[in-house]
Amino acid sequence: MGEGVAGTPTVYDVAGRAGVSIATVSRVYRSPESVREATRERVLVAARDLGYVPSGSARGLASRSTGVLGLCFPDYSDPDAESEAAAVDADDDHAFMLYSDQIIRGMERAARRHGYALLIAASLTGGPESLVAKVAGRVDGCAVLARTVPTEDLEVISRRLPVVMLAGPPEQDGPGGLDRLDHIEVANAEGQRELTRHLIEDHGLRRLTFVGGIEDSPDAEARFAGFRDACRAAGLPVPDEPDLRAELMTQAGGARAAEELVDRAGPDGLPEGVLFANDQMAVGALHALARRGLRVPEDLAVTGFDGIPLGRLVQPALTTVRQPMRRLGEEAVELLVRRLAEEQRGEPESLVLPVEVVRRASCGCGHEA
Repeated sequence: MGEGVAGTPTVYDVAGRAGVSIATVSRVYRSPESVREATRERVLVAARDLGYVPSGSARGLASRSTGVLGLCFPDYSDPDAESEAAAVDADDDHAFMLYSDQIIRGMERAARRHGYALLIAASLTGGPESLVAKVAGRVDGCAVLARTVPTEDLEVISRRLPVVMLAGPPEQDGPGGLDRLDHIEVANAEGQRELTRHLIEDHGLRRLTFVGGIEDSPDAEARFAGFRDACRAAGLPVPDEPDLRAELMTQAGGARAAEELVDRAGPDGLPEGVLFANDQMAVGALHALARRGLRVPEDLAVTGFDGIPLGRLVQPALTTVRQPMRRLGEEAVELLVRRLAEEQRGEPESLVLPVEVVRRASCGCGHEA
């Protein structure tokens, strides 16, 4: 069971009991037809056993307009990752946690410490702008994943309540220059630069490929910038664009990218190393490469970025850049609470959290962490 307050089970408790992600629990109540029947039944049984109150009542709680913080992000769930975690280690509910789940857990813990409830909104139904507008009317402060809605819309909301942008740097918002929102991000470029340098200098790899996400992903673009910096410093060709972009940065997206790389290999063969913009894509690629009879890292190295628990459970264990996902959520709450305590809003804050390269078997290190 999770860490919910005694007598007040949370969505995290249900997710832990059912062995699924928090986003899956949300979808069971919001759009049950989108969840596999067996998974849906497991979630509902866990909710009944715990006495969990679903989202309708949560909205009633939030409508009091005080004592509630919000978190808004698109529902980029990855059913393949949940199935993978279940198959690898069904007794370890931590294995199911993806990027958004970790942020939620951090926010939930910090909000509870400060006496706040947390209203989680993860959906693209009706458009993200509609989602954020609804949440903004029911909370004291709100954290929003970068690029969920246009920055100018968030700045309008921020005149009424504090808003923290997660996982993205300040943006140009027109003639006025940089936006006036608070931002919390991680050192994406620095982490990817160090990981790329490791492959080049420590493993002697020269033919490297970067698989990114859509151009609207500030994290993925910053990681590509770090990759380019490392290539430039090593005297290697510096690409203008990622070799491939995945529309969704999921296991399925990574598998498709790996298949395409294999199919289009030229006279020089495969690249010596493939750097994926996140772990979920890298895990999908590991499976696709294995299906094609290719060995990692003997035939090519594979790396990811994020440090989700699943990365250490797959074979070979995934070399990655571990970012402090839970701390992102915690820092968002701390910043919102400080803003709510201020009589007058000060200058916007921009916090960059450190990351750490984790060397494992998929790059040839063989070190587990």
